[in-house]
Amino acid sequence: MSEPKQILLQRLSPAWWRVTFDHPPLNIFGPDALPQLNEIVTAIETDPEVKVVVFDSAVDDFFITHYDFLADPEATLSLPPGPTGLQQLPDLLVRISRAPVVSIAKIRGRATGVGSELALACDMRFASREKAILSQWEVGAGLVPGGGPMARLPRLIGRGRAMEVLLGADDVDGVLAERYGYVNRSFPDAELDGFVDALAQRISTFDRQAIAETKRLVNIASLPPDADIAPEWDAFLGSLNRPAAQERIRKLMDRGFHRPGEVEARLGHYVGQLGA
Repeated sequence: MSEPKQILLQRLSPAWWRVTFDHPPLNIFGPDALPQLNEIVTAIETDPEVKVVVFDSAVDDFFITHYDFLADPEATLSLPPGPTGLQQLPDLLVRISRAPVVSIAKIRGRATGVGSELALACDMRFASREKAILSQWEVGAGLVPGGGPMARLPRLIGRGRAMEVLLGADDVDGVLAERYGYVNRSFPDAELDGFVDALAQRISTFDRQAIAETKRLVNIASLPPDADIAPEWDAFLGSLNRPAAQERIRKLMDRGFHRPGEVEARLGHYVGQLGA
């Protein structure tokens, strides 16, 4: 039996697509979502007409949250590398960054861990001022982030702010994310959809070759090389088995991690309490 669809592709026009994460209640991202995202990324890479793709969420309060810690680890470890030679998740994120198509993350709710990493892989990020929360929470739980934020964040927001986000492991709201450059802009929630739709529609009317060539040249100046991203996934997997991480994840689970409620809603606060 095939896995239920967690990621939905809607072709609003031949040139403008929407990719929606729909895995209630928390939009947790696990190994069963990887082949679904791979299918969509492959379509983005190979379709001759698409020019702009918007990533969003159908789940209230969650854009995409962390990786699935209840999944069988072998389900992730057994996956072969992707076309870039990177492991599956970093491979998909690199391919989103390098595709000859504009990628936009529309962040409403928590972009935590994988959600932050997918947003960082996109070309642009726009956030709800009231509802967006970005977070690289992993260090607070004894883990190393694995989806490329150490390579991407310093290039985007500077070394000091990247250290604050990664080592502080706290929640960053839409207003602060805009101030730091973590997102392009934040909007009052009621204005977010209209802005992103108008921008995506506008780009979809432009010449595809001009879009792709301009993005390629910006990528040369701004994207980290794949060799900078590869060690992060290995470090994440290695950190999972360390006693400190196992103990902190256990404490989080005891308090309600992986279940709807206060811990998932305020993960930055709760990882800050684990060593107390």
